[in-house]
Amino acid sequence: MASDAVRRLADEPVDHRFKGLPPDAQAAGLTVGELAAQGRDLYTGGFTTPVLTLDADALEHNLTALGEYSARHGLAFAPHGKTCMAPQLFERQLEHGAWGITAAVPHQARVYRAFGIPRIFLANELVDPAALRWVAAELAADPGFRFVCYVDSVRGVELMDRALQGQGGARIDVVVELGAGEGARTGARTDEDCRAVADAVAATGTLRLVGIAGYEAEVPDADPEKVHAWLRRLTGLAAEFDKAGRFGPDVEEIVVSAGGSAWFDAVADVFGELPELSRPVLKLLRSGAYVSHDHGWYGRLTPFNRVPEEGGLRPAFRLWTQVVSRPSPTQAFVNAGKRDIAYDLGLPEAELVRDALDGTERPATGIRVVKLSDQHAWLETGSAEDVQVGDWVALGMSHPCTIFEKWPLIPVVEADGTVTDYVRTFF
Repeated sequence: MASDAVRRLADEPVDHRFKGLPPDAQAAGLTVGELAAQGRDLYTGGFTTPVLTLDADALEHNLTALGEYSARHGLAFAPHGKTCMAPQLFERQLEHGAWGITAAVPHQARVYRAFGIPRIFLANELVDPAALRWVAAELAADPGFRFVCYVDSVRGVELMDRALQGQGGARIDVVVELGAGEGARTGARTDEDCRAVADAVAATGTLRLVGIAGYEAEVPDADPEKVHAWLRRLTGLAAEFDKAGRFGPDVEEIVVSAGGSAWFDAVADVFGELPELSRPVLKLLRSGAYVSHDHGWYGRLTPFNRVPEEGGLRPAFRLWTQVVSRPSPTQAFVNAGKRDIAYDLGLPEAELVRDALDGTERPATGIRVVKLSDQHAWLETGSAEDVQVGDWVALGMSHPCTIFEKWPLIPVVEADGTVTDYVRTFF
């Protein structure tokens, strides 16, 4: 059931803030909900190019696939919301069994709370005093709200404790972050460092140690053997801390968390081996890119390539562009570039051509994106007949995290081209 805040997104006016939407919808004073109710055709309903779309069937497939995978392997699931920053998709993830939503920075957590997300896992050490005071106030105002964040240094613990002094007895749940090794990203590097951070937490009255966490994709030169070994080190620390009584008597469940979008099969393997501890364990997976998947990077890296019998994901994004110049038989330009296209993990791939005159579609055979400018993609073509000025060209892209962020409102399209919904993002 949609929250009131999510429902109110349908009341926003269709205006200049949103790329690709029909200009006549703004002229008519339509809201997003009213435009969705019209069920316009993407290709003939007045949408302008470039326009990013989400495939309705692929979205539902992906939401179901990882929800079922997590349940099958006894994993709780807090998908990383930084991928899409879309409350409508958060709500659907929760409906598909997610425990909560993961955040990286305080702004994201504030967006989540504005839309009623009841559980937030912040996968960073939080040392900003203003943000900590905000978290404390949220916890005090809503007894049903659950918040957990990383700690990875003694100094960080000391700063958090100082910021939380005088906040009405506020106590924030934290997990020690185990780093993936030298040269990796954040996290305490050694087991002894993790113990020191845990001791620092125990010395405060403002923090409560509830578990161990980390990010396995940062393991240097990651391969299955190295990732499994690091994950076993993570679960080993959880068992050690439990035996040593580092989790206090008031901790009802121990949190053990890992899992991006590239190694969740390894997480399922190793978390499944975790021995019984003194209290229930919340085995928390945090994959986020699955919701839309992509046409390149995660298409190659998804664990479903290694375990196809477990299911699979479908790319949901498609960026429709239009040929605006055809200066030579081997070169064409479409009207989308770095302002519209994710390019940090590779250039987009041309998928389809839609004829400007008769609307027929054909594979983009022989067409290749070779360069991006701010507002143009440079296409290399095999012959003068491949595309013509005015034709629509569909591009597939890599890296959902940098695709969503460029589009504040994204049409959701059914298989027949009908636009039935719009996904609002908040970056």
